[in-house]
Amino acid sequence: MYGRWLRNSFIYLLILVAIVAIVFTLFGQGSSSDQETTLTEFIREAQNGKVERVEVSGRDLKYFLTDDPNEQTFKTKMESGDTVRQVLQDAGIEPAEFPPIKLTEPSFWSRLPGILLTFLPIIFIVAILFFFLRQAQGGNNQAMSFGKSKARMFSGNRPSVTFLDVAGVEEAKEELGEVVEFLKYPEKFAALGARIPKGVLLVGPPGTGKTLLAKAVAGEAGVPFFNISGSEFVEMFVGVGASRVRDLFEQAKRNSPCIVFIDEIDAVGRHRGAGLGGSHDEREQTLNQILVEMDGFETNTNVIIVAATNRPDILDPALLRPGRFDRQVMLDKPDIKGRKAILEVHAKGKPLDSGISLEIIAKQTPGFSGADLANLVNEGCILAARRGKKKVTMSEFDEAVDRVIAGPERKSRVISEREREIIAYHEAGHALVGYLLPKADPPYKISIVSRGMAGGFTRFMPEEDRHLYTKSQFNDMLAAILGGMASEKLTFDEATTGPQDDLQKATSLARQMVTQWGMSENLGPRTFGRKEEMIFLGREISEQRNYSEKVAEEIDDEVRHIVDQAYQTATKQLTKNRDKLEQLVKVLREEETIEGEALQAILDAKPGKEPEELVKAAKKPKTNEATDGSTDETSAKKTPKTEPGLAWEAPSQLEPDQH
Repeated sequence: MYGRWLRNSFIYLLILVAIVAIVFTLFGQGSSSDQETTLTEFIREAQNGKVERVEVSGRDLKYFLTDDPNEQTFKTKMESGDTVRQVLQDAGIEPAEFPPIKLTEPSFWSRLPGILLTFLPIIFIVAILFFFLRQAQGGNNQAMSFGKSKARMFSGNRPSVTFLDVAGVEEAKEELGEVVEFLKYPEKFAALGARIPKGVLLVGPPGTGKTLLAKAVAGEAGVPFFNISGSEFVEMFVGVGASRVRDLFEQAKRNSPCIVFIDEIDAVGRHRGAGLGGSHDEREQTLNQILVEMDGFETNTNVIIVAATNRPDILDPALLRPGRFDRQVMLDKPDIKGRKAILEVHAKGKPLDSGISLEIIAKQTPGFSGADLANLVNEGCILAARRGKKKVTMSEFDEAVDRVIAGPERKSRVISEREREIIAYHEAGHALVGYLLPKADPPYKISIVSRGMAGGFTRFMPEEDRHLYTKSQFNDMLAAILGGMASEKLTFDEATTGPQDDLQKATSLARQMVTQWGMSENLGPRTFGRKEEMIFLGREISEQRNYSEKVAEEIDDEVRHIVDQAYQTATKQLTKNRDKLEQLVKVLREEETIEGEALQAILDAKPGKEPEELVKAAKKPKTNEATDGSTDETSAKKTPKTEPGLAWEAPSQLEPDQH
């Protein structure tokens, strides 16, 4: 800040000097009290013998009269005293009669206006160049500051974030707590011969709190904290990234012990040699400099590097070896206990109604990241303010969950009665099949109100957080996914375009069962296909087929068999419980949205019950405790958008360490 103020002041000073020079030059002589005369007047006074003495200063001539003490000046400039003598001699005055002529050197201040006037064009050009260079650099960087680090330093004296503000990642907090102890009490570890870790890499999906955890480490340690993004190293000029790395580590060493946090390090830490043509580009120079600074010859600095990324698979192996990033801390999406703790952190200080149960909200939001939960709480508060309430109630949070999952309600969307009926049968088919099959997730909410791109949605509730799935669970899930299409075909004797998203999910899940998880009886416990990706591009671009055309046909046949079997299961269940389907559709068309205990009561009701009684059950106020432990006490699966269709997302990664 001080350097920028100094540079700006220099530009303004140049402009001010130029203005002063103009004013001094144009108006300086007019301010003199001396009277100006002409050369002719001077010669006449000299011929009459009235000139007592003459002073020549530079090119200015001054003369004094014998009978007048005032100094007389005239505009004509003389080169020297010899020029004055020549003028007097030409006027007919004998040298013996010349008045005394005194030669003096002009002072610097008297010559300054002329000097400034001479250099005025150069001053203006330099000032204009500085101005345009400053504008071209966005106002923050100057022409010669490309190689300076853009890291922002935060003092550790007043921590804004501590470990108390971070929840749901207890193991990660424990790992980083040791880093804090290293910085606070280094002698405790030095006594046992332990060395301070060079770097900690925070790995996890977006929104899991990697940046927040790094801030908490800085706040807990009470040391200076340098924050920079990986993309801020690289510019269009060659060598700038490496120069900024050197400058960053020099600043860090001057302020050690300290923490340097590099967010999104994959911007500069990608695998070397993976560029198109394998060229040694600017990004690789930057990475090389980071590698040297982290573990080069100078190894006795108390600087800890904390970096964050959600793409650890594309980082260079040299960056991940011990001695550079000694620890890799995994931040996964929180479980139910973590979600509840995160909700408590974000709900702190907000006026919540006494009927709110954060545990129920945590159970309804599996798969939500910390950022999703923060957004959920914020949406609930916004809805309460929009409705003019003084406190946030459970209804606002229920609505907020739907808004985060599927988007806001589109009540203005015009839907004909025919389409509304089709959507009701579609969503009722999803819910009823999920309710009837023992290993499918039970339904929690059905709605035929349009949200986002979905004409309606059904939200299911897994009874617990799952990391492993069985084949029978997948079969029942597939049947629930295809329940909407089966309901349409059973009722209207043909399906619509509504199940498009359901068919895509069902096919994808069935193919994963066959090719990735070995759940095919005919093909056996094998995996098929090898995914390939280019590290430089960072995306999966193809799948290499390591199987024959015959096996490919068998895979297609097996996928079709699994999907057909699930569709037949859904059709069979709906045919056997046609009365329940009609009963549920009647209430759904009347109420538009059914959830929680009301939905459970309608599904449990015996067929033939009057619609008025079912509607009354649907309007029954919700409580925080479920009567049978299977509705509000269970959680809602995070679901994607459908149009209209099942709001359910098939798991794509079920490995214990990734799901």
